[in-house]
Amino acid sequence: MKKIIQTNNAPAPIGPYSQAVLAGNTLYTSGQIALDSESGELIVSSIDAETKKVMENMQAVLQAAGMDFENVVKSTIFLSSMKHFNAVNEVYGSYFDQLAAPSRETVEVSELPRKVNVEISMIAIKA
Repeated sequence: MKKIIQTNNAPAPIGPYSQAVLAGNTLYTSGQIALDSESGELIVSSIDAETKKVMENMQAVLQAAGMDFENVVKSTIFLSSMKHFNAVNEVYGSYFDQLAAPSRETVEVSELPRKVNVEISMIAIKA
Protein backbone atom coordinates (compact mmCIF):
# COMPACT_ATOMS: atom_id res chain seq x y z
CA MET A 1 0.00 0.00 0.00
CA LYS A 2 1.37 3.40 -0.90
CA LYS A 3 0.56 6.93 0.23
CA ILE A 4 1.35 10.01 -1.84
CA ILE A 5 3.14 12.73 0.16
CA GLN A 6 2.41 16.32 -0.85
CA THR A 7 3.33 19.59 0.84
CA ASN A 8 2.98 23.20 -0.22
CA ASN A 9 6.26 23.90 1.62
CA ALA A 10 8.25 22.37 -1.25
CA PRO A 11 7.93 22.94 -4.99
CA ALA A 12 5.04 21.20 -6.72
CA PRO A 13 6.06 18.52 -9.20
CA ILE A 14 6.72 19.81 -12.72
CA GLY A 15 5.80 16.50 -14.32
CA PRO A 16 3.87 13.27 -13.77
CA TYR A 17 5.40 12.35 -10.40
CA SER A 18 4.84 12.91 -6.67
CA GLN A 19 7.06 14.77 -4.23
CA ALA A 20 7.35 11.49 -2.35
CA VAL A 21 5.70 8.11 -1.94
CA LEU A 22 5.39 6.35 1.41
CA ALA A 23 5.29 2.57 0.95
CA GLY A 24 4.88 0.86 4.30
CA ASN A 25 7.45 2.55 6.51
CA THR A 26 9.75 3.55 3.63
CA LEU A 27 9.66 6.99 2.02
CA TYR A 28 10.96 7.43 -1.53
CA THR A 29 11.42 11.08 -2.45
CA SER A 30 11.63 12.58 -5.88
CA GLY A 31 14.63 14.75 -6.57
CA GLN A 32 14.47 18.28 -5.24
CA ILE A 33 16.02 21.30 -6.90
CA ALA A 34 16.49 24.84 -5.55
CA LEU A 35 13.07 26.08 -6.52
CA ASP A 36 11.37 28.39 -4.02
CA SER A 37 7.83 27.07 -3.49
CA GLU A 38 6.39 30.51 -2.73
CA SER A 39 7.96 32.67 -5.43
CA GLY A 40 8.60 30.00 -8.05
CA GLU A 41 12.11 31.40 -8.45
CA LEU A 42 15.25 29.32 -8.67
CA ILE A 43 17.84 30.00 -5.96
CA VAL A 44 21.10 29.83 -7.90
CA SER A 45 23.09 32.82 -6.62
CA SER A 46 25.79 30.43 -5.39
CA ILE A 47 26.25 26.67 -5.16
CA ASP A 48 26.01 26.99 -1.35
CA ALA A 49 22.68 28.84 -1.52
CA GLU A 50 21.40 26.43 -4.16
CA THR A 51 22.29 23.37 -2.08
CA LYS A 52 20.80 24.92 1.07
CA LYS A 53 17.49 25.49 -0.74
CA VAL A 54 17.50 21.91 -2.06
CA MET A 55 17.99 20.63 1.49
CA GLU A 56 15.25 22.93 2.83
CA ASN A 57 12.88 21.59 0.18
CA MET A 58 13.83 18.02 1.08
CA GLN A 59 13.30 18.79 4.76
CA ALA A 60 9.76 20.00 3.97
CA VAL A 61 8.98 16.77 2.12
CA LEU A 62 10.38 14.65 4.95
CA GLN A 63 8.35 16.62 7.51
CA ALA A 64 5.18 16.13 5.47
CA ALA A 65 5.73 12.40 5.93
CA GLY A 66 6.38 12.78 9.67
CA MET A 67 10.13 12.31 9.29
CA ASP A 68 13.38 14.27 9.36
CA PHE A 69 16.97 13.84 8.23
CA GLU A 70 17.61 11.28 10.99
CA ASN A 71 15.25 8.93 9.12
CA VAL A 72 17.23 9.14 5.86
CA VAL A 73 19.08 5.93 4.96
CA LYS A 74 20.12 6.70 1.37
CA SER A 75 20.74 9.84 -0.68
CA THR A 76 21.58 10.44 -4.30
CA ILE A 77 23.19 13.70 -5.35
CA PHE A 78 23.23 14.72 -9.00
CA LEU A 79 25.66 17.47 -9.97
CA SER A 80 26.06 19.40 -13.21
CA SER A 81 29.81 19.33 -12.54
CA MET A 82 32.05 17.59 -10.02
CA LYS A 83 33.70 20.97 -9.43
CA HIS A 84 30.73 21.61 -7.09
CA PHE A 85 31.39 18.46 -5.04
CA ASN A 86 33.20 20.02 -2.06
CA ALA A 87 30.78 22.92 -1.64
CA VAL A 88 27.70 20.70 -1.98
CA ASN A 89 29.23 18.13 0.37
CA GLU A 90 29.83 20.77 3.04
CA VAL A 91 26.26 22.13 2.97
CA TYR A 92 24.71 18.65 2.66
CA GLY A 93 26.84 17.34 5.53
CA SER A 94 25.65 20.08 7.87
CA TYR A 95 22.18 18.46 7.91
CA PHE A 96 23.42 15.09 9.21
CA ASP A 97 25.17 13.63 12.23
CA GLN A 98 28.49 12.58 10.70
CA LEU A 99 28.56 9.34 12.70
CA ALA A 100 25.09 8.31 11.50
CA ALA A 101 25.02 9.80 7.99
CA PRO A 102 23.08 7.89 5.32
CA SER A 103 24.67 5.96 2.49
CA ARG A 104 25.07 8.04 -0.65
CA GLU A 105 26.33 8.36 -4.16
CA THR A 106 27.18 11.52 -6.02
CA VAL A 107 27.21 11.59 -9.80
CA GLU A 108 27.88 14.16 -12.46
CA VAL A 109 25.21 14.34 -15.15
CA SER A 110 25.12 16.19 -18.45
CA GLU A 111 22.12 18.33 -17.52
CA LEU A 112 19.55 18.76 -14.76
CA PRO A 113 15.99 20.17 -14.85
CA ARG A 114 15.89 23.92 -15.39
CA LYS A 115 19.67 23.83 -15.83
CA VAL A 116 20.30 23.77 -12.06
CA ASN A 117 23.61 22.62 -10.61
CA VAL A 118 22.36 20.16 -7.97
CA GLU A 119 19.42 17.80 -7.43
CA ILE A 120 19.05 15.48 -4.44
CA SER A 121 16.72 12.55 -3.76
CA MET A 122 16.45 10.43 -0.62
CA ILE A 123 15.06 7.25 0.86
CA ALA A 124 13.97 7.38 4.50
CA ILE A 125 12.65 4.81 6.95
CA LYS A 126 10.04 5.56 9.60
CA ALA A 127 10.99 3.62 12.72
